[in-house]
Amino acid sequence: MSAVHGHCEPAFNKVRDLLEQNILSEEELGASLCVNIDGQDVVNLWGGYADRARSKPWKEDTISIVWSTSKCITNLAALVLIDRGLLDPFASVSQYWPEFATNEKESVKVWHVLTHSAGLPAWQRPTTIEEVYDVTKANERLAGDPLWWTPGTATGYHPVTQGHIISELVLRVTGKRAREFIAEELAGPLKADFQLGVLEKDRSRVAEVIAPAPMDPPPDFDMDGIAGRAITTPLMQAELAETTAFQDAEMASGNGFGTAKGIARILSAISLGGTVDGKKLLGPETAKLAATEQIRGKDVVLATDVRFGMGFGLRVESGMAWIREGSCYWGGWGGSLAIMNPKNRITICYVPSRMQNHGPTGDPRTESYVKAIYESIGI
Repeated sequence: MSAVHGHCEPAFNKVRDLLEQNILSEEELGASLCVNIDGQDVVNLWGGYADRARSKPWKEDTISIVWSTSKCITNLAALVLIDRGLLDPFASVSQYWPEFATNEKESVKVWHVLTHSAGLPAWQRPTTIEEVYDVTKANERLAGDPLWWTPGTATGYHPVTQGHIISELVLRVTGKRAREFIAEELAGPLKADFQLGVLEKDRSRVAEVIAPAPMDPPPDFDMDGIAGRAITTPLMQAELAETTAFQDAEMASGNGFGTAKGIARILSAISLGGTVDGKKLLGPETAKLAATEQIRGKDVVLATDVRFGMGFGLRVESGMAWIREGSCYWGGWGGSLAIMNPKNRITICYVPSRMQNHGPTGDPRTESYVKAIYESIGI
């Protein structure tokens, strides 16, 4: 019996074989992988197991936590509001959220938030995950916090706060939280299997995760510095994804659950110029913002070279040389990744449950799948 199921056009058999090999070798526990070209799924594969005991096969409708790949959907929601004229990317956040204008934060623009250059990578004081679950109170605290650096002068990955700020902006201009907006304005109309958190009726479909092995920081890493505080405020644990509290919460930066097909369908709006199956989410010019560079430099949290479009990472030779120029992307802790390529109208999404200790730029599995996909396409 094959370890992999679903649709795969013959030209992409190498991709299917690679996924099957990784499942059989236990490099993967279970995963889904989708490639959409010009609006059509040329690859929609899934396989392996949805539980650590290997008693539940991964099915077509199995959903899994994608961590920071969630940011792709949340930031697409922001682009939709920009396209509708409800958000101005170059306006101050406080124009929409007046309480935010404290401690010189009136200088923070919407585009700063979308490019991780707002200077608020975490909460000022130690924060528990339970406090983060309460978005209203967490945002009240964030509104009162001081800046960590002058907005727009540097990027510093905002692991959790980016989603909280965008969610507040969505609420201020639409009356809906990001979770509701995404369900009603993106996933719903496209019949795409993605949600922030998990509805009770869908919890039986959630794949269990295998946490990555613990990894000690380098000896010279300053836990009290910007990077140390940003990645530990709050401290995230993989096991949280299986708790009711986590699945009930809205963490627009990181508690998205979905299938690779569902995520790729939503994000294909960027690759296809804003319209999916006749449903217009945003105009072509706004869609282009995702892959149009806004800022670049050495990220003070990730400690690597980065380039950001409006809400998405862009290719850099030093870290993401294996994706094509003109693409935009972002990924999640453990390996999930979404890539949108407007030039070739390609959208790729990969969703694993066995996590590796890699950040939002993918892992060796991700790289191997993407290379095999490009080779199959011939680009």
